Amino acid sequence: MSKLRSPVPLLFFGPLVRALAASAAVFAAGALHAQALPPGVRLGMTAVELQAAMPTIERVPRPQRLAGGLVGGWQGAPVSMAGLVFEPTFFFADSQLRRVEYLASASAVPDGGAAAFAELLRWGRAAFGAELASNDPGSAYAAWTHEDADVYLQHVRDARRGGVRLVYKARQLRDGSEL
Repeated sequence: MSKLRSPVPLLFFGPLVRALAASAAVFAAGALHAQALPPGVRLGMTAVELQAAMPTIERVPRPQRLAGGLVGGWQGAPVSMAGLVFEPTFFFADSQLRRVEYLASASAVPDGGAAAFAELLRWGRAAFGAELASNDPGSAYAAWTHEDADVYLQHVRDARRGGVRLVYKARQLRDGSEL
């Protein structure tokens, strides 16, 4: 003897379940997108391509210079992530975008940015998997490798210069002769 079930509960709960699933997906996508590279931006693009993807970027009056010929010559509008306001800087070397750095000061936040770091760490784990990490009394660091990029998150615990940094940089593979 087979049991017949009424389709009424499915008809009633089906739209509710779909609505909840859709809102969860939108929330998750928004949370992940907040820490991803801006839409249309990819490592390896030229400055002209970056300007086309982000028309509001501006030249930095005093560009930062890093090892490897990296020059942080462009800055985007501040971005809110994990309760802090991050300023994105775009670094070029050999006419290609090689690094995107989001930096937020956390000296005015009571926890020094610990909650923001923890939230971004959870995001990184969800987006890239388990991290390589280090933790000492003055800072915490987490790093991931994703496709052709290295991504790292840093939290500096200092009352005067505390902050959180999220960096995407072009992956550089070296053979043993270059070490």
